[in-house]
This record gives sequence, C-alpha cells and structure tokens, in this order.
Amino acid sequence: MIDLTGRRAIVGGSTQGMGWATAELFARLGAEVTLVARRADALRAAAGRLATAAGQQHHTICQDYAEPAALQEKVARHLDAHGDAHILVNNTGGPPGGAITEATPEQFRAALDRHVVCNQLLALAVLPGMKRAGYGRIINIISTSVKTPIPGLGVSNTTRAAVANWAKTLAGEVAAFGITVNNILPGFVDTARLGELAARWAEDRGCSQDEIRAGWLASIPAGRLGQPEEVAAVIAFLASPAASYVTGINVPVDGGRTPAL
Repeated sequence: MIDLTGRRAIVGGSTQGMGWATAELFARLGAEVTLVARRADALRAAAGRLATAAGQQHHTICQDYAEPAALQEKVARHLDAHGDAHILVNNTGGPPGGAITEATPEQFRAALDRHVVCNQLLALAVLPGMKRAGYGRIINIISTSVKTPIPGLGVSNTTRAAVANWAKTLAGEVAAFGITVNNILPGFVDTARLGELAARWAEDRGCSQDEIRAGWLASIPAGRLGQPEEVAAVIAFLASPAASYVTGINVPVDGGRTPAL
C-alpha cells in the first residue's frame, strides 16, 4: 500500500531538510517528483540524486515563495507540459523568529503570502487534475505550534495556525473527490532551520547553543531530536493509497513532546 509508482508529486522546499527527505523517499517509492526551491544549482544537484528505478523522470521548478504569482504561473506551465500532479507537499522556510510584540505588519503579510497564499494558489493549480484522477493528496509541513505556540516565534505561530485551519476547511470541500488534505506538525527536527533557531535563542537569552539544545532534549520524551527521514516516512504514508480515509487532521511528529489537547 505504500507504493507511489505512477504518481506525480510536487514537493516544496525540497533541496534540504524535510522537503528533501520527502522527495527522496517519494522517488524511491516510485513517484515522479518535481522539486521546488529558489536556488537553481541546489535544485540541479538534488534532482540528480533522486532514484529512477521505476523509470520515472524528475523535474525542477526554480522559484522563491516570496513571489506567489510567479510560483503559480510556473507551476501551471509545468502541469501543462508534464501532466497532472497527484501529490502536493506544501513546504517552505518559516518566518524569522522574534516576539509577537515586535512583529511588523509587513512581516505578517510576507509570512501569510509565503504560506497561506502560496498554498492556496498551488492547491487551485493541482485540484483539477486530482479530481480527474479521483486521487489527490495535499500535505502541509507546518509545526507543533498549531497545538502549542512556541515562545519567540510570534509570526510563525500565527501563520502556522492559519495554514492548519485553511487545510481543515479545504479537506471538507474536496473529500468527495478522493482528495485528502492533512498537516504534518514536526517537533524539534535536526535541520538547518533548527540550527538557526538555536543560534537566535542563544543570542537572545545570553547562553550557549548547547544549553538551548539541552533544554529542547529535556522536553522530548523520546530524548532526542527527530530526523528529517522520520518526518518523510509519515508524509509518504499520508501520500499513499493506505491513507485514503485520513483527512483534515494534524499529525505531530515530535517524539511525544506536544501535550494532548
């Protein structure tokens, strides 16, 4: 049931971290993968590392999510050229950290554009093809802040919650077409983004990054950071036929850290 042969997937932020781990696993499971990111050199290198044992051809779209209209146009051209997508993984870098009392309207607008607006435009682009196929999977990589806001991430907490409610609303509207919409809520996963947060928090609190990481580990029942591949495994399940009756949910992948709500 965890077989994606013959499926076409679009994966955002897919040259590193959880996006790359997801794209790499999709390819090994037989999917034709389109990588989306803002650096052409990183895209070429990543695409060249994807598995092709199922005879699939992989593709790239070079575009920054800071420009929603340009992203929409490039994805539309790609779909016209290469066929409908069956799987969409919405994933892009989170907003800069900082207290919500220090956030500017511009920061909120930029974050909502990169996440809510881009997600909406991409969903509108792929939904017609998913309806034709009677199969669609839209999966959003967001954050456990949907359940418990994380101190020092005011704009991110707000934006992630908006994405979660957008997804829940969309899930109810497209379920009858065989399309599911779900959210992945990663906890502390060992990525470059987490390293940037550790550096920011250490500077703000006047302590070392090791102390920040020790505090994180103490809050995780599993006693360790997550790995991108562990998040990708859950995404692959949600993208597969095995998850056909799972929709509109938030799935924490956090080693047990998030309290039950």
